[in-house]
Amino acid sequence: MHSRSWPRAAYVGLSLVTLAWLSCTELGSYALGLTSTAMAQEAEGTNLLAWAYRALGPGYSIIFLALSFSLGALVVMNILTARRENVCPGYLVDGFETSLNEKKYQDAYELAKGDDSFLGNVLSAGLAKLSSGYAHSIEAMQEVGEEENMKLDHRLSYMALIGTLSPMIGLFGTVHGMINSFSVIANSATTPKPSELAKGISTALFTTLVGLLIAIPAIAIYAILRNRISRLVLEVGILSEGLMGRFQNVGADKKNGEKK
Repeated sequence: MHSRSWPRAAYVGLSLVTLAWLSCTELGSYALGLTSTAMAQEAEGTNLLAWAYRALGPGYSIIFLALSFSLGALVVMNILTARRENVCPGYLVDGFETSLNEKKYQDAYELAKGDDSFLGNVLSAGLAKLSSGYAHSIEAMQEVGEEENMKLDHRLSYMALIGTLSPMIGLFGTVHGMINSFSVIANSATTPKPSELAKGISTALFTTLVGLLIAIPAIAIYAILRNRISRLVLEVGILSEGLMGRFQNVGADKKNGEKK
């Protein structure tokens, strides 16, 4: 998912949920007036979780539980991935710079090659292409950097996907619940009992509520982690170019030697 397109989709989803909420409130004022007493009595006499499960039903419950557990796993995974030690560890910077200062280039390459961090992959790619010239080295570093950045974005994009899907599922449940309630009114020859309308309205309200409860933290955490990763990726670029900057005359020296 593109990093610029997901917020628009999320905002559209939240706007649709809000519009559906307002429409249901206005169109269903009659139904809500009839069912408010029944819903309050039902809430008082039962556990809130049990009431929510009955309102959502097994289908919506399974879907929202799957989204919740997936979001929790993605949050933990992305927080661990976005740690500085996993992107640009300080020990690698110090060890790599020390090896270069002592002109132990092979040791510097092995140190970067043996480190599985973002910075380690970038530096090892640059040193591997250094024999072809500094320009080729920088190009290799940029290619690896883009690849590693894409991996980080790919993991984060699933959080944005959950943040977009949850309010959509909530909107679907809202429409589904209100259709059920109005169908009771339409198919009843007399004034329907409030308890008969309460089920559909409970489904409409609970699906909207749970969908927003999942979407709001998903979008917020995504934005926070996205900004942090962008800052770390920029730092990797600055550090890698600074460490490899001492080799910028490698290609020029080789060309001068060929001319002589």
